[in-house]
Amino acid sequence: MIELISEAVPEHTVTILGMAGLLFASFTSLFSVVNPLAAMPIFLSLTDSYGERERVQTAKKAGIYMFGVLITFLLVGTFILSFFGISLAGIRIAGGLIIMRAAYSMLNPERGGRKLTDEDEAAAKEKEDISFSPLALPLLSGPGSIAVVIGFATQAEGVNDYLVHAVSVILVVLLTYIILRLAPISARYIGPTGLNVMTRLMGFIALAISVQFILSGISRYYGLTI
Repeated sequence: MIELISEAVPEHTVTILGMAGLLFASFTSLFSVVNPLAAMPIFLSLTDSYGERERVQTAKKAGIYMFGVLITFLLVGTFILSFFGISLAGIRIAGGLIIMRAAYSMLNPERGGRKLTDEDEAAAKEKEDISFSPLALPLLSGPGSIAVVIGFATQAEGVNDYLVHAVSVILVVLLTYIILRLAPISARYIGPTGLNVMTRLMGFIALAISVQFILSGISRYYGLTI
């Protein structure tokens, strides 16, 4: 029955549906690890003395830097790691462990969920421009996000897959900019409790992604099908 249905559906429709499914999975994975909602309080704290225009400009520049970092690792991350003799299986397992650590922190936001220490925040407030560091790196495009896009690259089977993942990066960057742009308003309505709930939800999704990365690396190394 399934074969009859698949034969009745045009090939281009199947391709479009496959790309749409990949885009949804890619976007969900990356957004849950980036977790711009959890970045809102830090962004507001670091830009507390900024005017509205300067805050918007900072959010825009952080988004541009974030896009540059993630796209770079999407395109050349696997080549850089392969240059050092690291197998694709090793990359996926290592990426899974990095994401798992970030996910565990997100599941415990009141204890270890912060991406910046008090010292980092204090140092950042003394900078004239915080858009690249610490906003873009490591707050928005840190080790977990980089591990995710490298994982995307290791699983890409052609140009179309890379294009889908690039679109996913663009969507996450745009949504992150919007969230930071509306942070003063959103923080008032969501509140600390709402942010903790959303962070834990993102942490659970990120934890599932990390397990999948590790299983994918193990199966690739041993030639298994999971």
